Amino acid sequence: MAAFKAPRAFGSFICSSCRQRLAPTIPQRAFSNTARTSAASDPFSAFSSLTPSNPRTRGRAPQGNTTSIDDLLQLDSETLRNSTFANEIAGVPRDQPHKLHVYATKHNTHITFVQPSRPASQTASSGVSGTSASAKDQNKMVDVLLSLSAGNIGFRKAGRGSYDAAYQLAAFTLKQMQEKGMLRDMHSLQVILRGFGAGREAVTKVILGSEGRMIRNRIVSVVDATRLKQGGPRSKKPRRLG
Repeated sequence: MAAFKAPRAFGSFICSSCRQRLAPTIPQRAFSNTARTSAASDPFSAFSSLTPSNPRTRGRAPQGNTTSIDDLLQLDSETLRNSTFANEIAGVPRDQPHKLHVYATKHNTHITFVQPSRPASQTASSGVSGTSASAKDQNKMVDVLLSLSAGNIGFRKAGRGSYDAAYQLAAFTLKQMQEKGMLRDMHSLQVILRGFGAGREAVTKVILGSEGRMIRNRIVSVVDATRLKQGGPRSKKPRRLG
């Protein structure tokens, strides 16, 4: 019977050459009689010159070197708007487009022409002049320039939801926009369509036709703003005739 052997003690599986290579290395200093300073042992000592020593300098424009990242991060938004940075951070004004809202339902068609909010004195079609109107009327903000529906041009009851009513409404609206000088200040136009009534196709045909030649080249975008119900409350019971 073989003699029982005692288990060997757990030894390291790393050879001596690998152990020396993985051991933490201590940086060797050159021979010198001077003592080691704390700044030399601190790896972040190079950043000490970038940090302002006086806490009262926070929020002010840096004096001298302005390329330091730490100095730029300590500036507030108001400091960047002064004369020192005025030429470097100059904002570019962006004109908001006029909007033509088309709300087409199965019963009617609504067209609304909207401009960016501005005082009535700066709106040509508002009818407010600088001599006859009061200061309150001149400073009144105006955004809606024209709002019409099929009922405004003579259609009644079921006729307001027809294709012909929407076509005549779109042609009449574009004519009013031109006669009242609303196209004078319009540089760009955004068409917003809502609903799936007959007026949706009718207004599109008018814009693409000869009636829409005044605004066709100024359209920058066409947006569909139709509201789609996802779940929500139960709809009304459909109307049944007969």
